[in-house]
Amino acid sequence: MILEAYSSQTRKTKTVPLEADLVVVGGGLSGVCAAITAARSNLKVVLIQDRPVLGGNASSEVRLWSLGATSHMGNNNRWSREGGLINEILLENLKRNKEGNPLIFDTVLLEKVYEEKNITLLLNTAVYEVEKGSDEKVKNVTAFCSQNSTTYIASSPLFCDASGDGIVAFMAGASFRMGAETKEEFDEGFAPNIKDYGNLLGHSLYFYTKDVGKPISYTAPSFAIKNAENLPRIKNYQLGDHGCKLWWVEHGGRLDTVHQSEDIKFELWKVVYGIWDYVKNSGKYPEADNLTLEWVGTIPGKRESRRFEGDFMLTQKDIVEQRDYYDAISFGGWAMDLHPADGIYSEHNSCTQWHGKGVYSIPYRCYYSKNIDNLFLAGRIISASHVAFGSSRVMLTCAHGAQAVGKAAVLCKEEGLLPRDIASKDKIEKLQLALNRDGQSIPRLSLEDTADLITNATIHASSTLEFNGFAAADDWQTLTFGLAQMLPLKANENITLEIEVEAVEETVLELQLKSSSACKHFTPDIIIDKQEVELKKGKQTVTFSTTKTQILDHYSFFCLMKNENIKVRLSNDRVTGLMTVENKINKAVSNYGRQDPPAEINVDSFEFWTPQRRPEGKNIALKLSKSLSVFKTDNLKNSEVRPTSNGNTNAWVANIEDKSPSISLNWNEKVAIKTIKLFFDCDYDHALETTLMGHPEEVIPFVVSDYRIKDASGSILKEVTGNYQAINTIELEESISTEKLLFEFIQNEEHIPVSVFKISIFA
Repeated sequence: MILEAYSSQTRKTKTVPLEADLVVVGGGLSGVCAAITAARSNLKVVLIQDRPVLGGNASSEVRLWSLGATSHMGNNNRWSREGGLINEILLENLKRNKEGNPLIFDTVLLEKVYEEKNITLLLNTAVYEVEKGSDEKVKNVTAFCSQNSTTYIASSPLFCDASGDGIVAFMAGASFRMGAETKEEFDEGFAPNIKDYGNLLGHSLYFYTKDVGKPISYTAPSFAIKNAENLPRIKNYQLGDHGCKLWWVEHGGRLDTVHQSEDIKFELWKVVYGIWDYVKNSGKYPEADNLTLEWVGTIPGKRESRRFEGDFMLTQKDIVEQRDYYDAISFGGWAMDLHPADGIYSEHNSCTQWHGKGVYSIPYRCYYSKNIDNLFLAGRIISASHVAFGSSRVMLTCAHGAQAVGKAAVLCKEEGLLPRDIASKDKIEKLQLALNRDGQSIPRLSLEDTADLITNATIHASSTLEFNGFAAADDWQTLTFGLAQMLPLKANENITLEIEVEAVEETVLELQLKSSSACKHFTPDIIIDKQEVELKKGKQTVTFSTTKTQILDHYSFFCLMKNENIKVRLSNDRVTGLMTVENKINKAVSNYGRQDPPAEINVDSFEFWTPQRRPEGKNIALKLSKSLSVFKTDNLKNSEVRPTSNGNTNAWVANIEDKSPSISLNWNEKVAIKTIKLFFDCDYDHALETTLMGHPEEVIPFVVSDYRIKDASGSILKEVTGNYQAINTIELEESISTEKLLFEFIQNEEHIPVSVFKISIFA
């Protein structure tokens, strides 16, 4: 037993000192990605999270789906899902949890952190004090765990604040902003009228319902609002909606979203229980008789609080114009998405979203404090204006940038640097190269990797697809919306293609060849050529021969314009880098087929051409007059690991008839090999929302599942079965010396040929 006599002195809790190479505060997706990235490069990391689970807004405590540049597949950002570590996490979640159970996603994140032996994870542990070693440096942070009554003092030469509210940066004295700037400060036409629209985005709280198969009564608590039918946003509610489809249940934008967060939560509880009282007891929802509340959030999802200042501040024009900077290390693509401060009580639309034409780069200089020399910033607190924050705040964008922070911390450790030092032109390229090796896919940045031995190899393939069309299937699609086949064409390249259509009556089919005005995006905003074809009733073949050509190497859009009297024949074939899109509506992201913002806000007008989710979204059955040589083995040598808007598929693709294709790498003399990396097609166009929505497959069908690697003697170096990840890294037990590597792949989908974006070989 423990027996301790009375003491007139106050007792102190148990105190544990911790030393690390990097201390990460905040265990949302950003903090998790920063911590794992650093730990995998042998940094000793302490990860401090004030909640019992990881994931932040993506966790089972809040249950918000994770989204980023793909924007629910509702914008023109083709192949834009975030790469690297966060993509690894999304693919792992898909494999285990395609139904979108938030509890399972908790375990996916926890396992990823648990498996990293270089991470010391502290859950239920809140930082409450910062000690500075000098005016410009953090020396340590002090945190308390309520569950084990232990105080931790974590010391490190480097810190990363990924806490959402910026608790470390705030206490360290870093300069920050909170709320909206005026239109004049950064020449941002979309900056809100603060008096009318408000300063901040609010919090949201969700609930889940369950059908128990018999009538269930409900008595609301006394604190529930009594007038839910008068809420301006109650019109958004549809019976059966639950979870983050209730994002519009929002409050707090006119309050202090840091210090009044508990008040905001309680007001949201009043609203949620009042809404359910209205649903159950108003008589307007008789179908709700058998429904009961299964879950109500206990902490709200917070959108906005402090934003800290770096050496660069992201603003509206960076997003709208897709500006590129020398120190780009991440990207975004969510709409500039602002919400009225009055939230659930506002007469304004629930949100106002304006999309850019393509993804934008985010400079490294946004990811560290301009005042505190050893402090990285990650997540929603990075250096951005309120308008730009409306886009950069979403979780996958935050996580993607945090990976760069973790890798930057590695470079700091290796070379004795501070965060700002890496922003120099001679250091940033080293960071960018390291990130792209991990599949970061920094937009419009192509760096030669001289250490990659494949650059000196001769490549032979058992077959290479010369694309001349898609085989016809017994599947037809009505042109309820305009339908476009995306094809990578060269500048000044004419094309003739044939398709099969069926008209229910005599009518006219309008065909257009569209392209993009700039190589920075996939928005088909210019018409290159067009033709009208008179159709008789019934099935017939249509030929479209272009007479005008695009001036840039680019993806072109062969468009069949809307006509509900016409069906077009489809194909079951799916090929890496080729896809169809429709000029359709996705109200979830304010896509109504096109956007036409007011002229004064300085945002582009354009059409949306967006994909359908599998199993829909099939290619058009078509025949080309000449083959497109866009899948050559040389693509394996470049730095890209996804299709890009300059018209490159960036993939080697085998013939669809080649069921066991192979690639051989040959050198003139023996080379030493220790590491082999393969980059497969994980369909970067598919939004992998982590919860609620669910997905049709547990494995992306383009990913190569089974393969073998052999050396020059035929010895098997590695055999892989059941792969579902985009990036496979093979670390050989010992370095080998060989003049050849042979990769033997197995085609696992009848209608999808084997494809590989890149192979990297390192000594």
